[in-house]
Amino acid sequence: MLTLVGLTTVLLLVLVVVGFIRGLESSLAVSGDPDTAIVFALGMGENLEYSAIPRQIANLVPANVAGIGEMYGRKYVSPEIYLGTEVTVGKRKEPSLGLVRGVTSDVFTVRRGVQIEQGRWPMAREARQPGEILVGTLAATKLGVDKAELAVGDQVQFEGRRWVVSGIFSAAGAAFESEVWCRQDELGVQMQRDDLSLVAMRFGRDGTFGDLQMFCSERKDLNLQAIRETDYYALLQRDYGPIRWLAWLVVGLVAGAGVFAGALMIEPSFLQPLVIHYVG
Repeated sequence: MLTLVGLTTVLLLVLVVVGFIRGLESSLAVSGDPDTAIVFALGMGENLEYSAIPRQIANLVPANVAGIGEMYGRKYVSPEIYLGTEVTVGKRKEPSLGLVRGVTSDVFTVRRGVQIEQGRWPMAREARQPGEILVGTLAATKLGVDKAELAVGDQVQFEGRRWVVSGIFSAAGAAFESEVWCRQDELGVQMQRDDLSLVAMRFGRDGTFGDLQMFCSERKDLNLQAIRETDYYALLQRDYGPIRWLAWLVVGLVAGAGVFAGALMIEPSFLQPLVIHYVG
């Protein structure tokens, strides 16, 4: 009986780890838009959370780089603050590490796969009031809490302020679904930041990434670099390689332990008739 319970536990562990690996791979694989580029601080590698660039970059780049998409004179440009921070959900005592992105409504012109599934866009709130946030459909999984704890109307706390969930968004399976989004202006005030982490922009039919790269290389005084969004997530996928390898190693060890335990359970059933035959 104990062996059966052990084998069941082993099987569940294998399924959980394999599910984690597949989920990570599929999420990164579908993340990023080939028409979208990211501008951030030079020398940051893939660490967008450590990037800091002046706010005026959000206006300076589209004014000097041709081919960025627009509609009714509104450029497809999304200025963003991005960070990893401790997030406390509801009345839980222990915080979890979460990903928070401060955005404006322009984010929808760049992140085409994002849709608000429930609720609404966060409204402006005074600093003494709880702010409002959007949570991705996988944010609860990222934070290690039950999905029911991040429904519309529930509260979380991060960066010294309480925030109320005003809506839930999906992103066609992309990595954004594991994030918490709030108003960029309110997050900047709360963090006492007058800069941005990055500026994302989507090119139109006539736009080329090369023009953006040339601008960044020529304006050395700005210390900027640019990368295609698809290339950024490809780099993340590469960096997660050791984690995937370790996860598969765990699967192998757990599966091997399960086979060994099963052999110990089955072996007596083969030996018993032999012992009876020879002993009489």
